[in-house]
Amino acid sequence: MTDADLVPPPTQLDATALVVRARALVESGTTDLADHLLEVPLWYYRDADLFERERTEILATTPLALVPTCRLAEPDDFLVREVLGTSVLVTRDGSGQAHAFLNYCRHRGARPAEGCGSSRRFTCPYHAWTYDTEGQLVGLPGPEAFTDLDRSTHGLVELPSEERNGFIWVVLTADAEIDVAAHLGPLDAELTQWHLDTSEFLVDRTFTSSVNWKSALEAFAENYHFAYVHGNSLIGQNTVGNTGAFDPFGLHHRLAFPSPWIVHAPEEVESALDYVSLIYSVFPNLVLAVTVVGTEIIEILPGDEPGTCTVLHGWMAMLPAPDEATRAGYFELYEAVHAALRNEDFAMLPSCGEAIRQAQHDHMVIGRNEIGVQNVVRAFAATLDLDLTAY
Repeated sequence: MTDADLVPPPTQLDATALVVRARALVESGTTDLADHLLEVPLWYYRDADLFERERTEILATTPLALVPTCRLAEPDDFLVREVLGTSVLVTRDGSGQAHAFLNYCRHRGARPAEGCGSSRRFTCPYHAWTYDTEGQLVGLPGPEAFTDLDRSTHGLVELPSEERNGFIWVVLTADAEIDVAAHLGPLDAELTQWHLDTSEFLVDRTFTSSVNWKSALEAFAENYHFAYVHGNSLIGQNTVGNTGAFDPFGLHHRLAFPSPWIVHAPEEVESALDYVSLIYSVFPNLVLAVTVVGTEIIEILPGDEPGTCTVLHGWMAMLPAPDEATRAGYFELYEAVHAALRNEDFAMLPSCGEAIRQAQHDHMVIGRNEIGVQNVVRAFAATLDLDLTAY
């Protein structure tokens, strides 16, 4: 990644300028292009040592957007997530402060919490040690056996967390620092304008797939495939394929995918979202698709080996539903985009995973029109100091 790649765009989206750019691309039948093709060696996707480095040097030390703010809307709300084989309990305490803990009892290690809901107490099912929403040990049976125990130092192990831009971000290493604004860089101000913290959470679903997690992320950094994979679905019908305005934000990026009706856009527009969908790639594992109706959340994490991944697909409405009919419409929209993601994207991606495992050529080719994919690859290569020409 060069210094030029790290030059940020304006911190506040200029709706008219972006729509003018995207419309010009549609009318000329082109897209923003990278300077060159990018050749990516197959070891980038299948090397076991590199896979371990991704987990320990990136995913264990980088802020991850684990829970939407609106998912824990009230004091005492909580959610348990399984992240890279680790159980994480995310809570909102009585004062409204969010916390994240390793969900393991300090006595013998069983999980005090499961699922999601509202609770002021979490009781280990093994020996009934009990913790509050701030992770403090507040009760245990047979206290006479633990007279030497300092309860104040035996609460749940807290993970670094920060609530920002509509998410509770967590670093999976207990003694690490967290600075979400520094991690996001210029993307921080960009995301702030969407007020994701006031969205209404609708639903999410999790599934696994037999493809490398980075390869899966790349599927959401281009729309070159839309005409072929999504041609008959809502996504393909509402997006001009192989066309997008690209803006880098350091390790992250934004793609503006135009809708067909952009050719009728006026000279001045109030909201870019009336004419484009904004696809944000948030390093290392998050995709946010922001539309006029709501925000699609696509979180991708590695599975147990290089050739597998776990996908969380969620959706939250830009504005809370005023009635049940509107909420039903939100669910209908989510079902449509989820069907496209699961039955179209992730019907195709396992064959890409098979090629990565079985192919006997030495590299993949990423086109100039796949500029977002190139940015994703270069972000990982820069972070881990990889030489992509070594094959």
